Amino acid sequence: MLQNKDVEEKKLNEADQAYYNHRNELAAKESELRHKQKSKEGIDTLLNEIKDKLTELKLQLAGMKERLNVEFKIDLDVIIDEPRTGEEPLDSLQERSERMRKRLENIGEVNPTAIEAYTEMKKRYEFILEQKNDLVTAKDSLMQTIQEVEATANQQFLDTFNAVRENFPKVFKALFTEDDTADMVLVDPENLADTGIDIVAKPKGKRPSSIGQLSGGEKTLTATALLFAIYLIKPAPFCILDEVDAPLDDANVGKFTNMIKQFSENSQFIIVTHNKMTMSAVDVIYGVTMQEPGVSKLVPVDFRSLN
Repeated sequence: MLQNKDVEEKKLNEADQAYYNHRNELAAKESELRHKQKSKEGIDTLLNEIKDKLTELKLQLAGMKERLNVEFKIDLDVIIDEPRTGEEPLDSLQERSERMRKRLENIGEVNPTAIEAYTEMKKRYEFILEQKNDLVTAKDSLMQTIQEVEATANQQFLDTFNAVRENFPKVFKALFTEDDTADMVLVDPENLADTGIDIVAKPKGKRPSSIGQLSGGEKTLTATALLFAIYLIKPAPFCILDEVDAPLDDANVGKFTNMIKQFSENSQFIIVTHNKMTMSAVDVIYGVTMQEPGVSKLVPVDFRSLN
């Protein structure tokens, strides 16, 4: 019985070992089966997605065929097998197609009143265009007139300037001496409308770089010479001088009065002065006195009656 017991225990151990081996194999098979099932589920999902995508593509293809047939009168089954003739890449075609599609969407629905609106807008456009053309023509005519006016004004200015420039040295020498020189110079001869004028006066024995370096009397005589150089261009019947001789010494006052006598042949001069030499050179003096406080009285003296 003991011998049988050992034999049976050995068999039992072998049976247990076989049991555990089979159980491990079964667990491995079950794990492999779960992996297979999981893989199958993924494949089924992918297959369903592919089926859905295929169905969607079929619907898109059907819609495209319908759209091509309705909008462009093209049979897709006829052109599908034709070779491609263009070389533009697919991405560029898709991008251009997307831009065109967005433009079509922005256009919106068909407006049945568009023809009437277009006709009205066209009339408005033609009216505005006509007005614009009239304005452009008027602008061109105005610019031409402005140019003619500017040309005439510049020419008249230049003619007058040359005439004054010719008279200025003569009058200047009459107030100074024959050895003195004076001139007028344009600062910017190319731009007559905005140019300045420099007065150059050089009495004998002086070399001033500007008119500001002359004495007060010389400045007054120079200004008087310029005034009468302009006056000679178009003499006026009356000329009023307000204390022009105030900065002048006696010698220069004599020159000034001699020039006044020379020009008085064509014009009448009214001179406001306190200088006795100037008063002695005129024909009539009108003095203002106040014999009573607050009451002014005019006293005339006519030297012509004395002659």
